[in-house]
Amino acid sequence: MAKLRSILIACCMVLMISATAFAATEIQWWHAMGGKLGEKVNEIADKFNASQSEYKIVPTYKGNYTETMTAAIAGFRAGKHPHLVQVFEVGTATMMAAKGAVYPVYKLMADMDLPFDTGRFLDGVAAYYTTTDGKMLSMPFNSSTPVVFYNKDAMRKAGLDPSHPPRTWPELAAVSRKMIKAGVVKYGFITGWQSWVQLENFSAWHNVPLGTLENGFGGLGTEFVFNGPAQVKHIQQLADWQKDDVFHYAGRRSDGNPLFINGESAFLMGSSAALAGLKDNCKFELGITMLPYWPDLVKKPRNSIIGGATLWVLAKHKKAEYKGVAEFLNFLSSPEIQADWHQFTGYLPITYAAYELSKKQGYYKTMPDAEVAIKQMTLNPPTPNSKGLRFGNYVQGRDIINEELENVWTGKKTAQQALTDAVERGNALLRKFEKANK
Repeated sequence: MAKLRSILIACCMVLMISATAFAATEIQWWHAMGGKLGEKVNEIADKFNASQSEYKIVPTYKGNYTETMTAAIAGFRAGKHPHLVQVFEVGTATMMAAKGAVYPVYKLMADMDLPFDTGRFLDGVAAYYTTTDGKMLSMPFNSSTPVVFYNKDAMRKAGLDPSHPPRTWPELAAVSRKMIKAGVVKYGFITGWQSWVQLENFSAWHNVPLGTLENGFGGLGTEFVFNGPAQVKHIQQLADWQKDDVFHYAGRRSDGNPLFINGESAFLMGSSAALAGLKDNCKFELGITMLPYWPDLVKKPRNSIIGGATLWVLAKHKKAEYKGVAEFLNFLSSPEIQADWHQFTGYLPITYAAYELSKKQGYYKTMPDAEVAIKQMTLNPPTPNSKGLRFGNYVQGRDIINEELENVWTGKKTAQQALTDAVERGNALLRKFEKANK
């Protein structure tokens, strides 16, 4: 009996040792995707975990973009940080400046001896997150670009053809006035994310600089210049249009979406990633078209730039764990995963292969509007003015821009005064960032 007990104990110990030896290595992933997007993130992690047995991705929701980045920075200082953290595009310069905290993706892939071709990513996506010599710093994940959503039913009621939405700003104003006069809408257009849409993307779309040194890509010495004639003209015109409801300011983020959903506004300028939610909630036929342009500034628009976020790999973890991180990033950027993410969320298919797969699957035949954002962002090869922006302290910089734009909408300042003040205040932030990161 004693001998049998010894054998059983020995067997249990072997099983315990084996279970420990073959336990999957955990990879922590902190993200900012709540609700249905968070559920989709969990699904992606589950698929990767089921595809192999060496690693286990553990996704954790840490709040909005700012909260997630702040949590990761605090975690790194305390030695309790994740392997991967999702950071929004305006946090790129801050992450780059975090010396010793980041493991660049291009280096990770080379160190892990895994194939990695930045050429597979959409030009506008790759340009935003690579060095000037083409080395990718973080892995693109959820990328979006602003588009114009419009109410096709309201256009018909006003005697307008919804198959020909306005292409230029003067056309948009004229159509808005007709729809307001016909009594089918209260407002012409509203905009979400005013800094991103009406300054950052406006500048890229018209190929004018937002800042010097290629919008910050050329180094820390960049300065804001978005108080130029093109931007001043545009913002002042929006303020003038607000007087007769052609334009209506509804808030800094996506606060105006309900006004569009309930039919009060004819047009909504916002993130392409809002498509799924708008489809679910709008009781009218929804249309999508490209951003308008000023024909007196450009004959043809250039390209829009992205928003959204990438995944940054944080340093100071074990080499064996980084192998799992690299394997997961390759899995995440595979055509099948990216096509599914794109079709479910409305975010861009960040690789050409995912775009082609979505075409092959017939997605754009059933959802033709979903292709507008991709065509707009890839309309022309990016220029130094239209490949994106890379400014330090830009989370606070956007707050300044929002404050000054609101001074224009409330009539406290002219567009020239407000943008000049925003440039001066923003440049003080840039100099502070430059001093801290020399």
